[in-house]
Amino acid sequence: MEVKQIPLRHFVWLRDYHRGKWSWELFKAHCTSQSHAFGFHSRSSSLFFSCFVLEVCCFKRPGSYGSTLRYKSVERMKPIGKHSLLGASGEISDFQEILRYLDELILYDNMWDDGNSLGPKEVHNYLTRVMYNRRNKFNPLWNSLVLGGVKNGQKYLGTVSMIGVNFEDNHVATGFGNHLARPILRQEWHENLSFEDGVRLLEKCMRVLLYRDRSAVNKLQIAKITEDGVTISQPYSLKTYWEFSAFENPAQGAIGSW
Repeated sequence: MEVKQIPLRHFVWLRDYHRGKWSWELFKAHCTSQSHAFGFHSRSSSLFFSCFVLEVCCFKRPGSYGSTLRYKSVERMKPIGKHSLLGASGEISDFQEILRYLDELILYDNMWDDGNSLGPKEVHNYLTRVMYNRRNKFNPLWNSLVLGGVKNGQKYLGTVSMIGVNFEDNHVATGFGNHLARPILRQEWHENLSFEDGVRLLEKCMRVLLYRDRSAVNKLQIAKITEDGVTISQPYSLKTYWEFSAFENPAQGAIGSW
């Protein structure tokens, strides 16, 4: 195939799962049905929890190729149907594949035109079957998914891993958030949190994660899910403070030759 002089942005890495190799492939920027970032993945955490009559979620926005922090503004949450919001960490191209599955599911459901629509519980159950099916084919989708929503006044929050492990809870997290943020949520979350208090709690958790992950960025988005629909904020930067003595001299008091 003859390849003319094309800007570098029109190329992406394409992972060949069958051979375990990487190869250059021409990327047609106008073809929106294709995954636009094969081989890139997100390295940070996501947080969801329910409060009062709504769901609140927070996502960081980096996209990395290996340890290279290539993109710092990748959106990893999307409304699904009328009642749900999906967020993911992990492989970006696999997340785009999952969104394609869900677009087909919602389109098929809308074609019935029966006045009913899929709620968050149905979408979450569908995702658990998709992830477990791909795991059984030894070709998993490398994502951790969180699905939250509100339908008929009932809040729903569930998560599913890349091998189909799933559960529901009042607050969930992915990545480092499972280890560092959920203890904070267990201590400070309660059912009657206001939206403003919920945002402050999410920012506190994200700040803890940011200080402990060298590849994280401080740009994030907040989403609110109510009976009326999903609202996603514009990206904004989290305020940080790096003058702690432990940051200025991390080796002080350390034992050993390192």
